[in-house]
Amino acid sequence: MNDQSLFRSYPDSQTLLEELKSKGKQKVLLVNGHFHTPFSFSAFNEIEQAFRMAQAEGVQVLGINDFYTTEGYSEFADLAVKYKIFPLFNIEFMALQRDLQEQGIRVNDPANPGRTYMSGKGLSYPFKIGQNERNLLEQVQHESNVQTALMVDKLNVFLAELNAGFNFNFEELTARYAKNMLRERHIAKALREAIDEKFSTREEKSTFYIRLFSGKEPKSDLNDATGLENEIRGNLLKTGGRAFVPEDPKAFLDLGTINEIIISAGGIPCYPVLLDDPKGIFTDFEADEEALYNSLLERNIYCMELIPGRNDFSVLKKFVSYFRSKNFLISFGTEHNTPQLDPVKVSCRGGVELDEELNRIGYEGACIIAAHQYLVAKGKEGYLDRNGIAKAEEYDAFVELGQAVIGHFIEEK
Repeated sequence: MNDQSLFRSYPDSQTLLEELKSKGKQKVLLVNGHFHTPFSFSAFNEIEQAFRMAQAEGVQVLGINDFYTTEGYSEFADLAVKYKIFPLFNIEFMALQRDLQEQGIRVNDPANPGRTYMSGKGLSYPFKIGQNERNLLEQVQHESNVQTALMVDKLNVFLAELNAGFNFNFEELTARYAKNMLRERHIAKALREAIDEKFSTREEKSTFYIRLFSGKEPKSDLNDATGLENEIRGNLLKTGGRAFVPEDPKAFLDLGTINEIIISAGGIPCYPVLLDDPKGIFTDFEADEEALYNSLLERNIYCMELIPGRNDFSVLKKFVSYFRSKNFLISFGTEHNTPQLDPVKVSCRGGVELDEELNRIGYEGACIIAAHQYLVAKGKEGYLDRNGIAKAEEYDAFVELGQAVIGHFIEEK
């Protein structure tokens, strides 16, 4: 597939809007605007699994959102056409705001002050970027792999001390579990599977895990793959663990640079909101809605996304209502970047479903991104003007155009 077979070959916007009008009142479609694929780390074994689940659950808009890479775009686009599920082309980064780090202010990483996750929404497909920005992107990809390669080396030293009888090779792990970037979750999965293969009885596995965790018994059942992999990460790969390797500052770009990369790639910078944890605790950066709003505006960020599965419904509702009143573009997703294979349909913590208003707001956000993708593919200005400022006053017009673009895609023969 190429850009001619997606939005660039579509009718002009007026024709699309007339097409939409002829259909009468449109229903709100279910959207999952943020999920990871095996090109970073994913609960899905393959990208098509996400589409099969989406089709079964009635989700009609999907957004790929891998860390540091767009290499899944081509397969994602082909599957979108096959399943008639509208594609949103996104990416995710980790930035470091050093001033906030020095002040001990947690942004949207609850454990690391200053560390800031950022997404880019509605990037150009095929992926296009300036050479300087491409070099920066390749730099952070490389540094990420350097860190995980050192983790593998340290893990092998520890396994040798335990006389485990097995070890790992970085290149082989990458080939088997990843695409081009090996993450610490891949290492945890490989180790858990190696233990299952090496030890046949529960007693043998339990004994080895106790040794691996320096005398601590595993909290998870030995058949709980997700729980065990999370414990492996916590005990071995995080701060203080035997295979922990601190990230090199070169692995992080500053927030301004990341926003420039996203805009250069045709996208919209988007702040991923952590919001409340199971204990109702917020990070310092997000604790005050008005302060957060002003902070995002200062950084020229007019779009945010949430992963409702980690939030209380009432907290999410209040927060989203506030930012919708400010004409923010709001997106919802599931991430699926842990071993746990949850539904593709977005819901709040405990499986509480989004209400009609939240579903509508999430769909509006997807429509704006869809309109942006369409306009940029046509060589026009999208939701951001030439200075990178959102056209928030045109919110409703972009929603309407996005509805027309999505409808044309889904119904196209």
